[in-house]
Amino acid sequence: MAATPKSPRTRPAGPRSHAPPVPAHLPSARRRAQAQPMQPPARSAPTPPDARNVVEFRDVSVHYPDGGIGLEGATFNVRRGEFVFLVGSTGSGKSTVMRLLTKALEPTSGHVRVAGRALRDIERGKVPYYRRNLGVVFQDFKLLPNRTVYDNVAYALSATGATRKEIRAKVPDILRLTGLSTKLHSYPDQLSGGEQQRVSVARAFVNHPPLLLADEPTGNLDPQTSIGIMQLLYRINRAGTTVLVATHDSHLVDRMRRRVLELRAGRIVRDDPTGLYAVREQSTDEFGDMLERAFREDEGTPGGPPRGF
Repeated sequence: MAATPKSPRTRPAGPRSHAPPVPAHLPSARRRAQAQPMQPPARSAPTPPDARNVVEFRDVSVHYPDGGIGLEGATFNVRRGEFVFLVGSTGSGKSTVMRLLTKALEPTSGHVRVAGRALRDIERGKVPYYRRNLGVVFQDFKLLPNRTVYDNVAYALSATGATRKEIRAKVPDILRLTGLSTKLHSYPDQLSGGEQQRVSVARAFVNHPPLLLADEPTGNLDPQTSIGIMQLLYRINRAGTTVLVATHDSHLVDRMRRRVLELRAGRIVRDDPTGLYAVREQSTDEFGDMLERAFREDEGTPGGPPRGF
């Protein structure tokens, strides 16, 4: 009886694998590893918020439709209770940072957090509620011209739902703090520029916000009045509020010696914990004095430079 020829085995139809053939001479574990399809690398999880930071910028860029750059890859933190100056020439990005923090502007890319909260997650209808937790001081004061000093400050409280009793308790206190206790019934046009800015500061601080933003707060003031405004902001900072000041006032920055973030063409180019407005190169005489002091300190040590060098 003739043997029945065996029919060749066929694989069930299915999608073809594009994986290259695995050489038979490789060890079995290695062959199994190479036979597995390549998987794309897993995306790294976003950096969790740091509870010590009031402000966090992570690789934040702002590109305008006309091709202008507001910020480019800005990354920095502002810790709770810090007093920080933002410095730089006009168009360097200072106002862009302020507008991002008040949600008047959205970043093209990157992440902005305030008090651990991602600002991109705040819906448009919730933005006014978010802004109630900020204090903002403007260069041009933005006072209500037909309201008294008392009413301008009280308005900021009433907008947050404060009761009349709370307003009557808080407004006189903040006006005493800002040196305006004798100006309660005055209108803005009856005040000097420095007094108007004090009202603006009082209005920004009356809710005791965790973060106070001041955009060129001394830009329209004379030097002596500017010192008074900065002293007031410093006093507020000492009370526990984090303060971020954008300014061109190099003299005040140099005198206060607080942390300085310098912006240039939208980039953070310097972060100095107790810095000057601008880095200044030493003169020849200053460099010589520095060397002489160093040599005098080394004269008593073996191998130090000889006297009179």
